[in-house]
Amino acid sequence: MNNRLQQQFDSQQFTNAYQLVNGVVLHAESPKTFQIPPAVIKRHVRPGQFVELRIDSPRFSVHEDTPEKCSCPSCNGQMTKPILRHNHPATLVPLPKQSVPSRGWGEDFWVRIEERSGKCFRGTVDNPLVETRLHGVAKGDEIVFQEDHVLAVHDIHRQELVLEMDVADLKELAQWVSIST
Repeated sequence: MNNRLQQQFDSQQFTNAYQLVNGVVLHAESPKTFQIPPAVIKRHVRPGQFVELRIDSPRFSVHEDTPEKCSCPSCNGQMTKPILRHNHPATLVPLPKQSVPSRGWGEDFWVRIEERSGKCFRGTVDNPLVETRLHGVAKGDEIVFQEDHVLAVHDIHRQELVLEMDVADLKELAQWVSIST
């Protein structure tokens, strides 16, 4: 593994106790409702592709004017606070500038992978983030993350990922699909 990427990941900090969320942990807590790509897909993700990450902080909670029961946009499960979501990278689906108040919520966003070494990645944030003022991450920023942080791989990469797989990988993917459905 590239020690430089791991060192950058280890030293990376966000303000207000924000952290990248571990998708493997969220999936383990709610396997039927919080889906993440299988390991076989994540092993094939490479530079130039888009992956979805989430940043969140335990310092903030639901605001009084927020509906009592929020549902997670990724898994439809009940949340203790809302998660803002960007459905596509801004490079693929540009949106007009939006004015959304910053509230301390978590935020799902897309990153274009620039470098990969083992299970560690460096990428560029590809969405204008609502909570930038609180966590310090903005569109165009470089971010370092690990395979376990990947919540999704953008649909435009599905075919190329499968075409790159060998027979063993395809069998692993088919087994995952049969278990997941």
